Amino acid sequence: MAAEAGAGSGARFTVLGLLAIADRRETAVLQPSKPASLLAALLTRPNAVVPVESLQRAIWGEEIPATAKAALHSCVLRLRRLFAKYGISGSTIEALPGGYRMTVDTRTLDLLEFRDLLARADRAAEPAAELGLLRAALALWQPPVLGNVHSDVLHREEVPRLSEEWLRTVERAYDIELALGRCREVLAELWSLARSHPAHERFWEQLIEALHRTGRRADALAEYRRVRDHLIDELGVEPGPALQRLELAVLRGESLTPDAAPAVREPNLRAAAVAVRPAAEPSGAPAGTVDSTTGDVVLAGLVQAGLLAEGPGGHYHVHELLRAFTRAAAGSWARAPGEQDPAPPASCA
Repeated sequence: MAAEAGAGSGARFTVLGLLAIADRRETAVLQPSKPASLLAALLTRPNAVVPVESLQRAIWGEEIPATAKAALHSCVLRLRRLFAKYGISGSTIEALPGGYRMTVDTRTLDLLEFRDLLARADRAAEPAAELGLLRAALALWQPPVLGNVHSDVLHREEVPRLSEEWLRTVERAYDIELALGRCREVLAELWSLARSHPAHERFWEQLIEALHRTGRRADALAEYRRVRDHLIDELGVEPGPALQRLELAVLRGESLTPDAAPAVREPNLRAAAVAVRPAAEPSGAPAGTVDSTTGDVVLAGLVQAGLLAEGPGGHYHVHELLRAFTRAAAGSWARAPGEQDPAPPASCA
């Protein structure tokens, strides 16, 4: 097999960083060129027949010249000559009806080794073993991915797909780290990840959770404000439900268990605004029931004070000051008489 020929020479292709060919003696980083774009297009779809049209787009973009078919064949010949220098069989690139295929395996392509480690991690019996395999997989990445390949098509279509695999792997690794109670050990890494991926909310969730579980509640809230400001300023959106629930849990001082996100009730605006009957109730009226008339009066007062803006359909737009107040206080309103305050957050060793 072609893959065996490559493996026997000790040669290996890399795409999880700069496109390169390595053997026992040296690593050759390819210069930006049409053959390099062709090789990257084949290696990002390993062992699959890549249509000629897709390869041409990877090399020339959307404006494919009339001579592209002959030029593509010339690029294949140049790659085969390059492979010969590293003891790689020319048949590693196979010409098949409709396209070309690059035959590789876990020994000859870092991308396939990465995916194999992920599959093994998924079958691991223990979290620590899974984490070790995930860390080994992540160690294969040396960004920028395909930084020496000048192909807009590949950077638009293939690199984001590969980056998504990396993101999901990193998320899983830190989920396990937090579940194992290693909050302090990963704080610096999570800080760096959140700063370098400001729109990726899962990293912020993990950072905020780690801070809260190590007793750094103020820092956790500051990081929530940071990501919220970024999302609003750059994307015009509020944080997602998971981040909002996490902020609410931190405000309430709830314990975050390592194996599940906190189950948090959203505050009810009307319940928060209405007044509860005083202790002297009319005969037959249950103590602690809500006087809806008084509630409407309070709501009207909040609107008049500028803390609420009444909209269509009976909905209200809430001023940020009132939003913060209702979130912070919702936990005490929701508790039954005599119920204790939530336990302090679990700390990590």
